Formats: sequence, C-alpha cells, structure tokens
Amino acid sequence: MPSMLPARQFSTLRLADVLTSSLASVQGLPNPLRLVPTNKTVVVLADGLGISSLRARAGHARFLKSLLTKSSVIDGVFPSTTAAGITTLTTGVAPGQHGLVGYRVRDADRDRVVNQLTGWDDGMRPETWQRVRTVFERAADAGVPGFAIGPRRYSASGFTQAALRGARYVPAESVSDRFAAARHLLDTEPRALVYLYVPELDVAAHAHGWESDRWLAALEVLDDATARFAAGLTADEGLLLTADHGIIDVPATSHVLFDTVPELVDGVRHIGGDPRCLHLYLEPEAVDEAAAALADTWRAVEGHRAWIFTRTEAVESGLFGDVSPDVLPRIGDVIVAARKLIAYYDSREPNQSARSMVGQHGSLTDEELRVPLIRSGAFSA
Repeated sequence: MPSMLPARQFSTLRLADVLTSSLASVQGLPNPLRLVPTNKTVVVLADGLGISSLRARAGHARFLKSLLTKSSVIDGVFPSTTAAGITTLTTGVAPGQHGLVGYRVRDADRDRVVNQLTGWDDGMRPETWQRVRTVFERAADAGVPGFAIGPRRYSASGFTQAALRGARYVPAESVSDRFAAARHLLDTEPRALVYLYVPELDVAAHAHGWESDRWLAALEVLDDATARFAAGLTADEGLLLTADHGIIDVPATSHVLFDTVPELVDGVRHIGGDPRCLHLYLEPEAVDEAAAALADTWRAVEGHRAWIFTRTEAVESGLFGDVSPDVLPRIGDVIVAARKLIAYYDSREPNQSARSMVGQHGSLTDEELRVPLIRSGAFSA
C-alpha cells in the first residue's frame, strides 16, 4: 500500500524565524520576518493559541484581533507539541536538529521512553540532550542580554535548562506580573531580548477544552494584558506574540484504544509521542522491512483517519526538518498522526489519567500547526 504523506505544505515563514529575527532586529541585521531595527524586543509565547481558535473567539480578544493581518499566520513544527515547538522557537532550528522530536521519545542508550517536559535526569542531561546553541546564547555572544519570564515552577526544570539556556530566568506568577516584569526589563536595559511565556491557555484547554469558559477567560486576560503592555511601548521597542501549537477538543467517545487490535502493536517495544501523534518503536532487532510492514498494517486499519509514516518516509518528506544522525533513534520506527477528531490511547498503560484531557494537539492539521504572529510596537505592520 502506498505511503500516506500529509496533504499540506508548510508555509515559508516558520516558528523558527521568530526569536532569531527578534535578535537580528536588536543587532540591526536583515532577518526573515523583515523586522525593523530596535534596541529591545519582547516575544510572547502563548502556549496552545492556534490561529483557528483565536479567530473563532476574536470577539473576546479585540486587541489581538485588531492586529491580525494577512501575514499574521505562520506554521509551528511537527509534531505540534510544546517540547518541540518551544525549542524550535528558542534555537531557530527544526526538531530534527535540536533533538526534541516529540512529547515522549525513545532514549535508545537506556532502552526507555522519556518525557521531554518533565522526565529529565542524569541520563538525559539538558546541556547535551538538546543539541544546539540557543538564540539566547548567540545573543550573549553579541552583547545582547537575554531574559525568560515565566512561572516560578519552571525556573529550574530540565526543559528550561535545555530550551532557555543562556537566558536569565525571571519568575512571575500571573500574566499581568509577567508583563510588568517585561516592562521593568525594557526600562532598565539599554538592549534586551525578552521571552515571555503564557501557559494558561494550554492548561485550560487540556483540562476543559478550548471551547470552554475557562479557556475563554484565559484568552481575555491575555488580550487585556497584551493591550496594556503594547500601549506603553516606545519607538525602539518591538513586540511579537505567537504560539507553539494550536489545539482541538477530542471527546472521550473519540478515544481509539489501538492496542485492542493486536496486529497494530505486534513487535512494538515502546510507545511514545502524544495521543494525536504516536511514535511506535520496534524491537531492537527489527529491520526496515518490519517497520514498513507495521506501517502498512496501520494504514489498512487506520488509514482513513490518520497519516502513517515509517521513520524513513517522515525524514525524507522533511517533517522534522534536517535530521541529525544522533536524533534519528528518537523518531519512531512508525509514526501515526491523527487527521480526524480522534486521540490514540493504549489501554494497557497502568496510568490512564491522560485520558481525562479534552484539548489535544500533536498532529499535522491546520488547527494544530498554524499559529498567529502578531506584531506591535516598532514591529507594527
């Protein structure tokens, strides 16, 4: 059966361009986003704020809506998950280079699956697992101080050390406190590259769905805080607001317990990824023919509602960008990316708490991949 590669093209401008262009702006250099020269830039990352959700609820985000233009949509990364997306933003390279190619991936040296947001330990060191220099480290080389503003609970996490190294972390609990911290940095630093993280939308979406009142309230808070902050920007201060991924709501009735079809897990040693984007890792002795056979089996059963790739197909199609040899083993032998409103779960997993999630992301749909790029201050379109 032929490979079912995704029927979509990535846009010219990508999430990888946002922070790199912001640094170039402070340096007075040409950049992919064509940002004008500034002394100080702030990049707001609203976790989970897809462009489709923002447009659907634009009446509750009047300030952000007022800044939407034809150039306000960019693509995130595949898989459309936080570990991959934020690290692409902060390194300027695709997941195949920085190495965070999913939510949960195989650590082949230790024959295990690791969580790239919360699973850091001595065997998964942030400074080596995330393989490339960050934009903040490059900024320091250019004499531009970098700052990351977010909740205190993330300040010392392994993921923060991997994705934000080179930045000084400034803890601030509420959205308004984070914007106040950004304003203080702009007032006290002659030049600055500032990253401001807003997790509240993603948290609300996972627990209640993006169509919930909780998500809507978080959007209104973000819109109000952004409007107030933008009103105080000076001529040499630029603001960009973007997201790592979008989100869709998947009802419990649309959960697919794929392990109940034995041939779909035949020869599978580890399962990683997200419910919307599975990474299936075969037994170590398996060869390419085994991956191709398993992919064909999945296509026969699930091909009407998922894109299925072997690792070779995914890499050759450019889904992960250029892939380093060191990163290849982290990518599943077979990848299953949902294209209908479903989520894949393994009923053999002892902890089924993940099935309480409403909001989901990880796959290749526009709702999950396409995110806003909103400009204000010196960057106003």
